[in-house]
Amino acid sequence: MKLEVKNWDNEVVGDVELPDEVFARQVGEHLVWEVVRAYLASRRRGTHKAKERGEVIGSGVKPWKQKHTGRARAGDRRSPLWRHGGTVHPPRPRSYVMKVNKKARRAALAGVLSQRCAEGRLLVLDSLELDQPRTKDFLTRMDSLGLAGEKVLFIDGLENINLYLASRNRPEVKALDARSLNAYEVLNHRWIVTSEDAVRALVEVLS
Repeated sequence: MKLEVKNWDNEVVGDVELPDEVFARQVGEHLVWEVVRAYLASRRRGTHKAKERGEVIGSGVKPWKQKHTGRARAGDRRSPLWRHGGTVHPPRPRSYVMKVNKKARRAALAGVLSQRCAEGRLLVLDSLELDQPRTKDFLTRMDSLGLAGEKVLFIDGLENINLYLASRNRPEVKALDARSLNAYEVLNHRWIVTSEDAVRALVEVLS
């Protein structure tokens, strides 16, 4: 499969060969769901904590005698039935990490990239380099590509610092290193813009 290569001015400057095993694969919906679920679960910190009745402050002494007071029986002031008492089965710190095989992650990523390519929402630029890390200039470049106001994921190398600095304060735009790309980020953005070097890195990883 061949795809046009453009520059920041939206002019065609060449083409690039995209291997079918990466950019023309079938999308396994259940596989993508499993990979995305695992990715979102791994982002949870798991530091939630509440106290049981044995951990809250309060005396363990029986507040009043068992019978003949006219009040309900009570064993201690830390009962979950009481105000400021403990919590029944409270959340505990835990890890939400779910194991997903590398082969499955790569297959899901190739599937969603193929979907964006089939939709015509994958743009390849000869370079994503910017002269300076100015958001105003970056938005002008996006406008020239016809992507103003769209949710766009830019894929390039970590050495392209200007791209990351110019895009980081725009909530609808995200820049990622090619080797950090995952299926969730591709699905979460309507357009994918990548450099030729990033395409080669993706093919190297996913082939």
